Amino acid sequence: MYRGAMTAQVIVLNGGSSSGKSGIARCLQAILPDPWLTFGTDTLVEAVPVSTRTSAAGIEFASDGEVIVGPEFRTLEAAWIAGIAAMAHAGARIIVDEVFLGGAASQQRWKNALGTLQVLWVGVRCDGAVAAGREIARGDRMIGMAASQAEVVHHDVVYDLQVDTTRTEALECARAIAARV
Repeated sequence: MYRGAMTAQVIVLNGGSSSGKSGIARCLQAILPDPWLTFGTDTLVEAVPVSTRTSAAGIEFASDGEVIVGPEFRTLEAAWIAGIAAMAHAGARIIVDEVFLGGAASQQRWKNALGTLQVLWVGVRCDGAVAAGREIARGDRMIGMAASQAEVVHHDVVYDLQVDTTRTEALECARAIAARV
């Protein structure tokens, strides 16, 4: 559904690993007229204790790239989402760089926290093979994560706008998003 331009307080970029979300977020910060804070799920993962990144109750990264999320991580994630939502409710403009491993259920967690704030939901798509190539080039990802997440993160998620970074540069995607903000 196309809603046209809106005054967004929050932009949520959802896409698989190595789809280009972080590059788009940096470009948005550069081209949007007001200051926007960017928070990514990678920052959350890096912030949790190592023990939480290696236990079934926390978050595990399987050798095939699958990400398995347990209850300890979900508790920390809920607090993180609530904190970001609180900053937006206090007036900060926020760009969220997310990976909806649970598809629509992940989006619903954000919707619950963000409440009545104006949110622009953006799907960041990238062909799995292209994302897998970026993953290898980056050298900081579990091989297989990009391919395994390329489609599953979009399952039943409702967007205001979708961009595809397979053949489109981050700046061009950011301009399309900025036109909707």
